[in-house]
Amino acid sequence: MSSLYVDRKNVELRADGEALVFYENAERVGAIPLHPLSRIFLRGDVKFSASLLGKLGEHGVGVVVLSGRKNNPSLLLARPHNDAARRVRQYQLSLDAAYCLGFSRAIVTAKLAGQCEFVRECKSVLPMHRYPLSVCEKRIAGMLTQIDAQENIASLRGLEGAAASCYFQALAEVLPEKLGFHCRNRRPPRDPVNAILSLTYTLLQSEAVLALYGAGLDPFIGFYHALDFGRESLACDVMEALRPRADRFALSLFRKETLTADDFSMTNAGCVLGKAGRGRFYAAYETGAEVFRHELEIAVEDIVSAIGEYAPAPVESLCEAG
Repeated sequence: MSSLYVDRKNVELRADGEALVFYENAERVGAIPLHPLSRIFLRGDVKFSASLLGKLGEHGVGVVVLSGRKNNPSLLLARPHNDAARRVRQYQLSLDAAYCLGFSRAIVTAKLAGQCEFVRECKSVLPMHRYPLSVCEKRIAGMLTQIDAQENIASLRGLEGAAASCYFQALAEVLPEKLGFHCRNRRPPRDPVNAILSLTYTLLQSEAVLALYGAGLDPFIGFYHALDFGRESLACDVMEALRPRADRFALSLFRKETLTADDFSMTNAGCVLGKAGRGRFYAAYETGAEVFRHELEIAVEDIVSAIGEYAPAPVESLCEAG
């Protein structure tokens, strides 16, 4: 399966048989087969018809529209999984406090372990920053030993937040000063590193939503992240353990100079990546995304397995719980 990125003005997409055809200024400029596609990312003034959306849905192709300078994602999902009973069991399992706590401990453990691993990698290739990185690694390793002792999800979130603060402070030590990264910030991102972290997380969360939806799960009903209006809580859950991988990818773009500070500009919407830089970013993301997608597939399969093994309560008790 592969992805298509369209980031160009005045482009129209049409279906022609089993192909996706591109038109620019009413002239046909190219075509690709639909069969290998699994997702399409659109940015800018791209036109497409309802019939094309229907065709993409038939082929199981999800569409992610990134709108505005903030790349706000809107998802047009393919045909859903047919097993509605799976979603009912998911809702019931989300009310099981013991399961949610165990799930949350596993998520936070995986995330902090990933942060430790990335910090160790940085320490090995950047010996001049060994001291702050070693301090960070020791602190997060200590927090890892405290996870199983946390008796509720709120305290787990506090531990995760403390680890994130320490982790991003350490990364600030190793990044060039000209990038202006001092801490994690967003809405809007105020420097190139935060802009790329936010964009990477946005794409990754969209990938998580598509994977969950395709597996017959409700992306909005999570086990670690609480219900919140408009938040795809289960997608947030499954991508938490992947964040250190996403961080490694994002920082590698600057280390390899795939992107530089010159690719960005400051606007009212914060720090924004220019069009030429976006082209290089999408190409690099698609190369690295295979690892993300494999890990997402495993995470979704684990959730489906847990739901399948869960003995559902009688419908009456579910209604009473609501």
